[in-house]
Amino acid sequence: MGHWLQRNIVEPGKLPLLLALTAFVVTFLVTRLVTRLIRAGKGPFGNISSGGVHIHHVVPGVVLSVIGGFGAVGSGRHGFGAAACAVIFGIGAGLVLDEFALILHLDDVYWTEEGRKSVEVVVLTAALVGLVLSGFSPFGVNDLSQDELQDRANVISTVVVNFLFALAVLGKGKARMAIFSVIVPLVGLIGFVRLARPGSPWARRFYRRRPRARAKSILRAYRHDRRWAGPRRRLQDLIGGKPDPVVARR
Repeated sequence: MGHWLQRNIVEPGKLPLLLALTAFVVTFLVTRLVTRLIRAGKGPFGNISSGGVHIHHVVPGVVLSVIGGFGAVGSGRHGFGAAACAVIFGIGAGLVLDEFALILHLDDVYWTEEGRKSVEVVVLTAALVGLVLSGFSPFGVNDLSQDELQDRANVISTVVVNFLFALAVLGKGKARMAIFSVIVPLVGLIGFVRLARPGSPWARRFYRRRPRARAKSILRAYRHDRRWAGPRRRLQDLIGGKPDPVVARR
């Protein structure tokens, strides 16, 4: 394990990225634990206020992100300074993205249905950084021989085609599938040939004069969301906490 860490993380200068990702995930989990304890009225924790204004943790998160980001730019990829700045940035990013939904809506929607966006963004960010950290390449590129690797045109064309598939899938409103298609080209091909989600840029552009395709897209999205809404909701509740019930307005 130590040899692998030295060879694949430390020597290529990826240690700050690993530290930032670890700090990011740990900060998010600890923050969610503390906020859930505050919400339940347990433990020694409480909300921070100044002059009657509630100070959200996105505020210190922005400050730490700025300090860590500029520090990382000026410290390079090696040494204690780079590691320390990476940890500071990871903590700040975790605090900021934990309240991403508040920034998006410019409202305190932390424990509402809209607040689930924060959990989704954090999970997506952690997954993307993990892919970068692992030095991912599309399947098929990793398996090339030394002679094939010397043919840079084949490698570049493989990566470019795979990227175009992922971009098309993203345009069809399938963000999660687009991420996986970066690694597995077959996923991008499947997402490309299937119907786009209603409301996506692809659907707005190509389904305006195709009522049958638009109707099939709406029906398929409805069935997909109905099938996966329950498991996805339970996972989000487990990670981020259950949102407050919606109060009917009179």
